[in-house]
Amino acid sequence: MTGHISRLSIKSQTPGEYGLPKRAVPSLMITPMGAEGDYNRFRAVKLAGDPDQAILVLTQEVLDQLNVEGWPVAAGDIGENLTLGGIAEASLVPGAQLAIGEVRLEITKPCEPCTELHSLPYVGKARGAEFVKTMVDRRGWFARVLAGGVVAVGAPVQLVSPVSPRS
Repeated sequence: MTGHISRLSIKSQTPGEYGLPKRAVPSLMITPMGAEGDYNRFRAVKLAGDPDQAILVLTQEVLDQLNVEGWPVAAGDIGENLTLGGIAEASLVPGAQLAIGEVRLEITKPCEPCTELHSLPYVGKARGAEFVKTMVDRRGWFARVLAGGVVAVGAPVQLVSPVSPRS
């Protein structure tokens, strides 16, 4: 299966600000520690830089579904570093690998929704619990970096070792 990068997103460490949404960048240096210029407080502090959570990947398919359901979620809003077009959400499972030029990522585990999602302007405290519930099994996938390098928006993404899709 081949798709493409539809958006790259990062959020630098800014005191007093939440990590969401992340801003778009045209290219990104990916290292075993994650996306350069991106700061994830939970991963850095609570998980001591866990390399299995270096990059967060989300498919455009999930964003499209959320929009149909009335949630105006845009790429970068929920914290993903890579938004992928043309890759089926069901094909992202632990062990699946993505090749983006010289970069190779291995999907490790799903990202669980958290209360930081309440900080999004269309969610807020009033709708926070509802949105977190909506995001269960749809927050994206963490990946470890097997080979780093620079990726750019529009770059082809090849699913190189697909595992049986989820049903």
